[in-house]
Amino acid sequence: MADLELRRLVKRFGDVTVVQQLDLAVAAGEFVVLLGESGCGKSTTLRMVAGLEDVTEGQVLIGGKDVTHAHPMARDIAMVFQNYALYPHMDVAQNMSFALRLAGRPRAEIEAKVATAAKVLNIEHLLARKPKELSGGQRQRVAIGRAIVREPQVFLFDEPLSNLDAKLRGHMRAELALLHARLGKTTLYVTHDQIEAMTLASRIVIFDKGRIQQVGTPAEVFQRPANLFVASFIGTPSMNLLAVRAQAEGLLVGEGFSLPAPAWLRTLGVAPDRALTVGVRPQDLQPAADGPLRLQVEVVEYLGTESQVVGRLAAGVADARPAAGAAAGAAAATATPRLVATLPGDAHGSLRQTLRLSAQAERLHVFDSTTGASLRA
Repeated sequence: MADLELRRLVKRFGDVTVVQQLDLAVAAGEFVVLLGESGCGKSTTLRMVAGLEDVTEGQVLIGGKDVTHAHPMARDIAMVFQNYALYPHMDVAQNMSFALRLAGRPRAEIEAKVATAAKVLNIEHLLARKPKELSGGQRQRVAIGRAIVREPQVFLFDEPLSNLDAKLRGHMRAELALLHARLGKTTLYVTHDQIEAMTLASRIVIFDKGRIQQVGTPAEVFQRPANLFVASFIGTPSMNLLAVRAQAEGLLVGEGFSLPAPAWLRTLGVAPDRALTVGVRPQDLQPAADGPLRLQVEVVEYLGTESQVVGRLAAGVADARPAAGAAAGAAAATATPRLVATLPGDAHGSLRQTLRLSAQAERLHVFDSTTGASLRA
């Protein structure tokens, strides 16, 4: 195992900068997930670590050794691709052992490593089959097995589950978590699926437009989002964001509602009438007879144990959902006053009615509407 460090990493394609001054340290044995929307620079970052993309500026270090300009084969890494990249004319055993055979390893060593990896991944019965005879999940196991047999210092995964159906993705997430617990290898994993990130990661690195927006444990990025982008990106459904102004009486006042300010916010001495954005997760909204938020219910999505209730706030409250990034606070109010609440059980009885909701003050998130930064962070 080895640590992985990225120092001031930059990648440009012509005049377009896709990764901007990126600094990241991954400890030995850590499972770090790069999370972000398509085109944010996360896969390009992974490919620079692998040596498949040239680095424009900065350094890549593995185990303290500068490998920025080293050949991919000299980096002691193994990469698992989105499309599996298996050789169709080789059987499973040959695919898994290809790199070892290319390196001239002894036959007995190769057979032992393939057998061990196949047992770990439960594909011992598939070793004689060709890729076309395998399911998507089985092909992905073979691709992972090919990486395991090399015993690299660092594992790299580029959206390995995105081609699988929802049920199989859930199963493979669990398999990957168990595999990492067993092997303890340093892992850098790219995905746009936040469920994968939240369930697999030791830490999550959230990207937007080639920049890191926040690094933290799954609990940290969910409970303490650093800015409006992270707040709206993490969580399903995403956080409700409302335009408010601070009042001297310890209230956050929007159009047609007021919410009590959290105790931590009052200690900051926020100037009266300051434009803020208050965030509340759908799970933190609760029905209350005198609740300050009046939701005109338009849609109820029944999910069995709970319902997603979607509607518009009465009195035309503005939705502060950001367009993108930390500067998104400038677009704090839009013309779509929508709110989502996650309520227990079947909430169809509230359809087309006005539902009054409340949230505990300490569960509120507050952001500067100009910079997008969290005041608590």
